[in-house]
Amino acid sequence: MKTCKKSLIGMATVLLFGSAATAQELSETEKRQPMKAIELTTAEFREQIYDYTNNSEWKYEGELPAVIDFYATWCGPCKTMAPIMEEIAWAYAGRLRVYKVDVDKERRLAALFNVRSIPTFLFIPTQGEPRHANGAMDIAQMREIIDATLLKQ
Repeated sequence: MKTCKKSLIGMATVLLFGSAATAQELSETEKRQPMKAIELTTAEFREQIYDYTNNSEWKYEGELPAVIDFYATWCGPCKTMAPIMEEIAWAYAGRLRVYKVDVDKERRLAALFNVRSIPTFLFIPTQGEPRHANGAMDIAQMREIIDATLLKQ
């Protein structure tokens, strides 16, 4: 009876939670994947994106197209977008960079790009001018903009 109970508990655990090996494999895969949007300070922005102090015309410093999420920690729609931006960072790893700028901490960057409402997204191609989009959107809309404007063939 005890053996049968242990066996049933073991089977229930596997059915509910999956095997330990699978969980370990997933965490190994997750560690290899860049799944986070990168938080930018003003200094990092000038180094990695655009040095507005030395250039009067837009010149993107990055090698991959980018999306910058201008957000605030207190903003409800921004909180809704956070997991979507993480998914975008993961799904487009190696083809696109995803950045975040906290408008409360980096007011000058928000002013530089005329961010009047949040969330605001800046879509930056490797060549050409960046484009803005305002307001929360679902992942399909975000992918559509990225595919059409940043990764077009």
